[in-house]
Amino acid sequence: MKAVAETDKQRWQRETLDPALKKSPERAAAFTTISGWPIDRLYTAEDVEGIDYARDIGHPGEFPYTRGIHPSGYRGKLWTMRQFAGFGTPEDTNARYKALLHAGGTGLSVAFDLPTLMGRDPDHELSLGEVGKCGVNVTSLADMETLFDGISLADITTSMTINSPAAMIFAMYLVVAEQQGADWQTLSGTIQNDILKEFIAQKEYIFPPRPSMRIITDIFAFCAASAPQWNTISVSGYHIREAGATAAQELAFTLRDGFEYVRWGVDAGLDVDRFVPRMSFFFNAHSDFFEEIAKYRAARRIWARAMREGFGAKSDRSWKLRFHSQTAGVSLTAQQPYNNVVRTALQALSAVLGGTNSLHANSLDEALALPTTEAARLALRTQQIIAFESGVTGVVDPLGGSYFVEKLTSDMEDAALDYFDRIDAMGGMVEAIERGFPQQEIAESSYRFQQAVERNERIVVAVNDFVEAHEPPIEILYIDESASETQLAKLHRLKKTRDAAAVDRALDRLRTAARSTANVMPPILDAVRAYATIGEMCDVLRDVFGEYEEVPVI
Repeated sequence: MKAVAETDKQRWQRETLDPALKKSPERAAAFTTISGWPIDRLYTAEDVEGIDYARDIGHPGEFPYTRGIHPSGYRGKLWTMRQFAGFGTPEDTNARYKALLHAGGTGLSVAFDLPTLMGRDPDHELSLGEVGKCGVNVTSLADMETLFDGISLADITTSMTINSPAAMIFAMYLVVAEQQGADWQTLSGTIQNDILKEFIAQKEYIFPPRPSMRIITDIFAFCAASAPQWNTISVSGYHIREAGATAAQELAFTLRDGFEYVRWGVDAGLDVDRFVPRMSFFFNAHSDFFEEIAKYRAARRIWARAMREGFGAKSDRSWKLRFHSQTAGVSLTAQQPYNNVVRTALQALSAVLGGTNSLHANSLDEALALPTTEAARLALRTQQIIAFESGVTGVVDPLGGSYFVEKLTSDMEDAALDYFDRIDAMGGMVEAIERGFPQQEIAESSYRFQQAVERNERIVVAVNDFVEAHEPPIEILYIDESASETQLAKLHRLKKTRDAAAVDRALDRLRTAARSTANVMPPILDAVRAYATIGEMCDVLRDVFGEYEEVPVI
């Protein structure tokens, strides 16, 4: 039998590595990414032999966009620097927005409190103790008017993290823009509006999956005609990763959610090239530097191929995956919180090297409370230092061609495609969610990671190693009950001064539309203009669609 020729990598191992290891062994028997993937000590041209540059990588701005959707990268335009902010009353948050814009922020990102996210008014019993605590409370159009008082919506892009009540919050934003004289046709921003990841990970849902998907397709259709520059959905892997998913699971479940939204839009009769270009994505910038970069590059490639070859999109705008990223909240520690500045800087840098279009950097104190003004400003400065001092923005996809990064990108793609096959065999993402499949996968990954931390196989600085017994406290932002008292008083005044008959008529029109196949956005806009509350509008839809209760998965 003819002997197999020794490769150059094998020669290096025999002649150079093995003698070195005899003198100085490695720190561990095996090395893995934070997701648990084994990684080799060295990558060479042998590892990327199956990768074709033109087919799989390409130049920036060209299909399949592995190296980025813009030919000049950040040389032409930097990513949008957003700081996720919202707390207390709309007055409180309005002041924070103005401070961030003054500090050089180039976009706003709204965090809503739990009652708003769940479609409840401040006077509901389930809102007790939660008003304004984890975000800003927005109950009606009056609150949205206050939230953006003195901020020109025609000149700023706004991202709003809202899902089940997304249609109502978006309608409020549109009416405020209308009041300011802004043209809906040119209005720019994003509503998250990603209900599938709520069922998978974050669990802030109201209505069952299928009527929830119907509302989303109604928003697609409405925006295609009335607000064509608005991003109608931000398909979010962030919360999937925060729940414990691996990088590959985040990639797979997020993109498969995106395909599901496209399929529902097409089935509703929409032209793929009319609504897909306004879909955006939201990824987690986690701690494993190279794994994250590979994830973003694989995401662009997978999406481009699926849109062109799977859905038959003709416009290159449909092929280009645009995404926002946020540094990993789950990686932040309450112990030695100033370490979080370093974590955030490295995570933000990985997002930039991966070609993010928009970025939020977490604040050092967010494992303890909502960020203070000073901490939020430092997080913004972190982005600005990367942009203007690091030199990484001068080259498009500077890690492109790295043997390690290209191999990891392809491995990430293969792992995602395997998940797609499993989900498709179940009938689609809605069916997979109803069976609890992604929920179970994420739970198991989260459990494995926690076990590794508790066995000290995975070091978290200041948590299971490099611990300090006595740490000085840091100043945190405290939200007292005055926000709740203020919002309750405003709600009572609103109900006394608005036209109650007009509210009832508008809510009746919404109920009729929900029971039919009519688009729900026009009656929601009418209800918003009448100053109906978010709780009143959501209650109408609860009556029609019911509320979802998840079947536990063990």
